[in-house]
Amino acid sequence: MIVFDLKCGEAHVFEAWFGSSSDYEAQKERGLLSCPLCGNAEIAKAVMAPAVPAKGNTREDARALPVPVAGGEDARIKQMLGALADMQKAMIESSEYVGHRFAEEARAIHYGETDARGIYGETSADEAAQLRDEGIEAMPLLFPARPGRTDA
Repeated sequence: MIVFDLKCGEAHVFEAWFGSSSDYEAQKERGLLSCPLCGNAEIAKAVMAPAVPAKGNTREDARALPVPVAGGEDARIKQMLGALADMQKAMIESSEYVGHRFAEEARAIHYGETDARGIYGETSADEAAQLRDEGIEAMPLLFPARPGRTDA
């Protein structure tokens, strides 16, 4: 996993996790990234401070460096990401995949034209912004999910 600080066109900075740098690039090219604060899809990497290790040429400095331990912070992060993935999987399992009709279906549910139910699908950043402007609650999935599959 790799974490990037991202910045939207409205200057909001947020953190996002990806499997690799190429995963970030692929999601950006496909228009899958948007700001969690405002929904803006104009996303770029924000300036990040480099991870510069402390000078370790003295015994005292070397002892001060953190040493990863089994079950430490990395394990905790993996556990939290796993829990989030499990929650998303449960939501998808109890929802209907509507594909590119997501915005249309969300409107129909919101305006009472069809029965309320959980749905997920695909929409453009512009359509997502229009839904938000209409007061229709929708949010992007935290982890990419293949259409019709529940193993995000």
